[in-house]
Amino acid sequence: MSALRTIVGTAIAGIFVMSVWGAFSNAYGIGGGWFAGFMIISIMWFMNHFVGIMHNPAGGAWVDMALGIAICGTMRDVFMAGSVVPLMESIPTILVVVLGGITGGITAVTFQKNIQPVAETKKENSLKAS
Repeated sequence: MSALRTIVGTAIAGIFVMSVWGAFSNAYGIGGGWFAGFMIISIMWFMNHFVGIMHNPAGGAWVDMALGIAICGTMRDVFMAGSVVPLMESIPTILVVVLGGITGGITAVTFQKNIQPVAETKKENSLKAS
């Protein structure tokens, strides 16, 4: 059931982003785009994370709405075209995004490993000073 909740929560976010954000941006310019982005992401974050529609187990990998929004946007174009051509055209972008995610993950782990010894050293120094 938790997987279904996650799929529904991210699908709703993707549908709103793909249908409402562009309409607001086209109708009201950059201000409409910012307003739509703020409203859509705020409301969907509240529903998915605070209310708990999405399943994010403690200690597990953080799966955010961006994945669902990306899948929804990619598949929307596939359904609108009635072929897999848009999916094939998006593969280079998907690969670059995956590489960026891997780079970000490696960087985060490196930072975390570096921060932990610094925090322990500060704690030891404060205990010695006491």
